[in-house]
Amino acid sequence: MDPIKNKDLEIAQHAERNMKTVYQLGEKLGLEKEELLPHGHYVAKVHAQNILKRLKNKKDGKYIDITAITPTPLGEGKTTSTIGLIQGLCRRGKSVSGAIRQASSGPTMNIKGGAAGGGLAQCIPFTPFSFGLTGDVNAVMNAHNLAMVALTARMQHENNYSDEILAEKNLKRLDINPKNIEMGWIFDFCAQSLRNIIIGLGGKMDGFPMQSRFDIAMSSEIMAIMAIASDLKDMRERIGKIVVAYNKNDDPITTADLEVDGAMTAWMVEAINPNLIQTMEGQPVFVHAGPFANISIGQSSIIADKVGLKLVDYHVTESGFGTDIGFEKFWNLKCRYSGLKPDCAVIVATIRALKCHGGGPSLPPGKHVDSAYLEENVEWVEKGCENLVRHIKIVQGSGINPVVCINAFHTDTNDEIAVVYRLAEAAGARVAVSEHWLKGGEGAMDFADAVIDACEDENDFHFLYDLTVPLRERIELIAKQVYGADGVSYSPEAEVKAKRIENDTESAKMGTCIVKTHLSLSHDPDIKGVPTGWILPIRDILVYKGAGLIAPVAGRINLMPGTASDPAYRRIDVDVKTGKVKGLF
Repeated sequence: MDPIKNKDLEIAQHAERNMKTVYQLGEKLGLEKEELLPHGHYVAKVHAQNILKRLKNKKDGKYIDITAITPTPLGEGKTTSTIGLIQGLCRRGKSVSGAIRQASSGPTMNIKGGAAGGGLAQCIPFTPFSFGLTGDVNAVMNAHNLAMVALTARMQHENNYSDEILAEKNLKRLDINPKNIEMGWIFDFCAQSLRNIIIGLGGKMDGFPMQSRFDIAMSSEIMAIMAIASDLKDMRERIGKIVVAYNKNDDPITTADLEVDGAMTAWMVEAINPNLIQTMEGQPVFVHAGPFANISIGQSSIIADKVGLKLVDYHVTESGFGTDIGFEKFWNLKCRYSGLKPDCAVIVATIRALKCHGGGPSLPPGKHVDSAYLEENVEWVEKGCENLVRHIKIVQGSGINPVVCINAFHTDTNDEIAVVYRLAEAAGARVAVSEHWLKGGEGAMDFADAVIDACEDENDFHFLYDLTVPLRERIELIAKQVYGADGVSYSPEAEVKAKRIENDTESAKMGTCIVKTHLSLSHDPDIKGVPTGWILPIRDILVYKGAGLIAPVAGRINLMPGTASDPAYRRIDVDVKTGKVKGLF
């Protein structure tokens, strides 16, 4: 089907007529019968630990990460480019798999729509992917909210009962400070009205009155744990370390203290196994862990990558947003925890986004693209390439020389593309134009060739910082060397927390996962291009002991996005005769 004339959902549903079954996918991957866990005919989970144990002595395939320049609110097509590259590599005769992140219902029902790719470079089945797949996100929500149930119930009981009665119930008084609660509830929609709430109103049997909040599900520490855990044992240990609140002496109260960590892990037993679907051209794709690298780690899971690397010659994984966020966390967190070393990193760029960074009009989400973006403007593209070059330098800072993928639109002109080639190659990167959106794998063969060549290069992959470096020094390294800031400032609250963390031996050795807007290299989403002369303001620092992450919060970013005035759900419906969903995009 012609992607210019047909919507993504229509193209996907047409391709689904010829889908491989999960049994065919399993056979293609060389899976044994007990390693494939079907959820119907076209979706499955795979038993990761069995696969990794069986193939422990097999050499890993080539490891490729997909990242991007600073995106517009419309995105750069990272998932589309991930799928296009998988299809292109297959056309070049390579055995290949991918790992992408589970779609969040928040963006799906809001402005962005689905996250399965686009045009002729999509994952299928489209609708199950967009509507929860095998239930991993629900498992994360149940596990996370169970911790909040345990916390709030304990606070009510401690408030209502004496020490003697608590002892009779085999409960030790934890003396939880209601003004120092670390966690909130989670919910997988964009619901700004739940950012700040009061709970426990009513009588003494209705809970403990206090301020609370909801965050979006993908920001949950449990989702981050799923992304970085090595196996179920590791996940179980990490879940027990989650800090839910602090007592009145400022000592942490963990899920283990609440005796809820085992039950939380029980919700995650199935979710720890990656999901298996396919591209429109029949290549295997693992779906595991969540998006939102601006407010969390935002990576496809380590388990999915390790499984893929054992099963194929080339495995393509996806990091969220631009190199300053997604790749930086892939580089300094995911690879540190996994012990894996990438062979190639791809920076996805569109002419449209380069024009935006070069002086083009704003691209507000949910609005029609300004007609100026449909006309040639070499000057805007050239100016916008300053942003691209900055992202090339970020990747090169890890010891990898990147491939720049120009994710082509049919409105791009030869002169605009030539500018990108000239400036990206001058910065030391390989460059390839890819028409995967329009032509599928056939349009991504030059892109695949560039990646194959890059994978043969020797690289000097190394981390930006050692875990012995104090927290504030790490933040400054990231701010200056990755974002291009002149320095870092701290709110009084963040300063106090930073000092406390630096004096805590265990916390001081955790990874640093900065929460920052994805729409700018700076903390301000309105500043495009390459900002200069600015300071990164840290207003808070969150501690995720289970995931092993310290999360400094920069600027005014929220852990619960808001729903816009014209959300996607207004157009989503069901054909009652066929049962097919319509209106997704």
